[in-house]
Amino acid sequence: MKHIYKAGSQPDAPTLLLLHGTGGTENDLVSLAEMIAPGAGILGVRGNVSENGMPRFFRRLAEGVFDEEDLIARTAELGSFVDSAAVEYGFDRANVYALGYSNGANIAASLIFHQADVFKGAILHHPMVPLRGLELPDLKGLPVFIGAGENDPIVPKRETDELASLLSGAGADVHMHWERQGHQLTRTEAEAAAAWFKTQA
Repeated sequence: MKHIYKAGSQPDAPTLLLLHGTGGTENDLVSLAEMIAPGAGILGVRGNVSENGMPRFFRRLAEGVFDEEDLIARTAELGSFVDSAAVEYGFDRANVYALGYSNGANIAASLIFHQADVFKGAILHHPMVPLRGLELPDLKGLPVFIGAGENDPIVPKRETDELASLLSGAGADVHMHWERQGHQLTRTEAEAAAAWFKTQA
């Protein structure tokens, strides 16, 4: 997968897996990652799916309607890539946090739905429920930050609440942050994620 990697400033620094929104690139969330976790390693990945020339991490059938078969396959593909990148670059696979926005947050959530120890924690900006009817693994103690907009036209509040409920029900420690905004990622939401991340160190 097309990607960028930057080692952390310290050997024990976490690595942030950066997962962009529709139409983004592996570089989109670098400045956000540096704000949230100064000194952390960075693995920015570009989605392998193209939707009218816009990179995505998995196909969709319509706005908010996922191609579930493709999502499951792409989830496994991304998980395998992160595993191999940890070997290639020598970062601690057990010290990886997901940082995703929109489509990237959705595939990060899908990884969590499929594998209990895939991340040490996750920051999900404006995610949706990736899959329904799936028995989640034991996520006891997994820290998850969810940033959402009360007026998000793409992700209704009930969708965000459902995702938080599913994760919490599987044992995750979910922290919700609401903005009175739409689908855009705001400065105050980013600052809230940074404040949350400091509590994980």
